[in-house]
Amino acid sequence: MKKNFEKMRQFRSVPIVSNLIYPPVCGICGKINNNYLCNKCEILLRKQAKFQIEKKQNIDYYFQEHLYIFEYQGMIRKIIINYKFNDSSYLYKTIVNFLLKNEKFFQNLKSYDTIIPVPISRKRRKERGYNQSDLIAKEIAKRTQINYQNQCLIKTKNIMEQSKLNKEERQKNIQGVYKLQKLHKIQNKKILLIDDVYTTGSTVNECCKVLQQAKIKKVGVLTIAKD
Repeated sequence: MKKNFEKMRQFRSVPIVSNLIYPPVCGICGKINNNYLCNKCEILLRKQAKFQIEKKQNIDYYFQEHLYIFEYQGMIRKIIINYKFNDSSYLYKTIVNFLLKNEKFFQNLKSYDTIIPVPISRKRRKERGYNQSDLIAKEIAKRTQINYQNQCLIKTKNIMEQSKLNKEERQKNIQGVYKLQKLHKIQNKKILLIDDVYTTGSTVNECCKVLQQAKIKKVGVLTIAKD
C-alpha cells in the first residue's frame, strides 16, 4: 500500500513540476495566466476578431464552408508567425480558448463529427518540432468531444513553402502531395479540416479534394485567419 501511495504521489506531482518549469502564460502579453489568455488581451483580441462563416457553393471548391477568426494582418499576423516559426507552440491554447468562447462558432463546430488537421511533411515537422494545425485540431477535438483523426490524411512529400509562391504556382505546387489511408475511419462523416492561414485556399482545397474520395457527407474548413 505504501508503494502504491508513492506511485500516486509521483504521478500527481508531474503536472505541478511541469508548471513550475513551463508556467502557463498569456500568449499575447506573456504574463502568467492559467487560461493562456488574460482578460485584458482577450478584449484586445475581440476588437480584432471577425468570426466569419463563408459558404462555398462554387464547383471549384471541394468544401462547403470556411470559418475563420481573424484577418491575417497586424498583430494577428505577428502572433501566427510567432506560433508557427518561433517555437511558440503554447500559443495553440490561447487561440483555442479564445475561439471556443464564441457561441456561434462553438455551435457550428458541433455540427461536425470528425476533426482533421492539414498535415505537414516529416521533414517540416522535424524542423519545426510540431504541426501547428495539429495542435489546434487536437485541442478543439478534446474540448468539444468531437472525434479527432490525424492519420487518415497524410502529406507524402516535402514541397516549397506555399507562402513563397503566387496563386498559380501554389495550385501546381500542392497537387498530388496528399493521400488518404484508413478510409473506414472517415467514410460518411462530417469533417472539419483545420489549418492556420487561408490565403488562396489552394492547400485546403487540395486536402478537401482528396478527402472527398472517402465519400464523406460534408467537409468544412476552419482557419485562424484569412489573408
